[in-house]
Amino acid sequence: MLRGIYTSSTGMIMNQYKMDVISNNLANVDRTGFKADDAIFKSFPELLLQRTREDGLGWTPMGSFDLAPMVGKLGTGVEFNESYTRFEQGAVKTTGNPFDLMLDDRGKESPAFFVVQTDRGERLSRNGSFVLNKEGYLVTPEGFPLMGEKGPIQVARWNWTVKDNGEVWINRRIGNEAEAGTNETQNRWEDPVLLDKIKIRTVEFPREIKKEGNSFFTVTPESGPMLEFKPDQEPLVLQGFLEASNVNIVREMTKMIEVQREYEANQKSVTTHDALLGKLINEVAR
Repeated sequence: MLRGIYTSSTGMIMNQYKMDVISNNLANVDRTGFKADDAIFKSFPELLLQRTREDGLGWTPMGSFDLAPMVGKLGTGVEFNESYTRFEQGAVKTTGNPFDLMLDDRGKESPAFFVVQTDRGERLSRNGSFVLNKEGYLVTPEGFPLMGEKGPIQVARWNWTVKDNGEVWINRRIGNEAEAGTNETQNRWEDPVLLDKIKIRTVEFPREIKKEGNSFFTVTPESGPMLEFKPDQEPLVLQGFLEASNVNIVREMTKMIEVQREYEANQKSVTTHDALLGKLINEVAR
């Protein structure tokens, strides 16, 4: 009975972990570029039960040819193994805002990330919602600059565009000139000049990168360092678009109901074992 209580309690703890992961997914369903998590569990070693006599020797029922009479297996519970992030592409949202960028890596071998310079060092991010700070740099809403291959990207005072390969091109205005026969003036621009290329990186083992706050990821020894993409594996960079989270609300709500039912079943099992144990001590022993 004590073993049954311990086994059921591990099931309750497991479902508590699952509920935490599901709740976090639902809380971030509207966060740009958010990637959902899944919790993985593993079972404790099972026990193999065998019929024995009082002297500890194996016992074979009369008329049976079992050389090793087995009763069956007895489970001993489960434990939390790991929580991993799913990097499936989220839905595409059209904004028309030139400061909104999106990475389209569907069909690629590894997920792509923007590189952002934070106060803790460079971090990976899928959130492409950027703004322009006072110095003219593209930064996150928290004020961390988006990195290019040459450093932070500064686009103020210029007419700029981002190509689908991540290159940032600018047109410098060189002055105004009057149109013939009118008093109106029009802007004069130089030919487009390549300013920089957005720094886009991946890792060898994306499952091992660690989540941080504000949609940031950091590399770990298990994930390996930031890596450049091979020419044929580079993602597309879309300007004026954002990536929605890949959280499926219906699936997460269904999983939440399943977790609640499983938790209740394990809770009832603990209650039943406790009642039987009390009857054994208080009544049978008399």
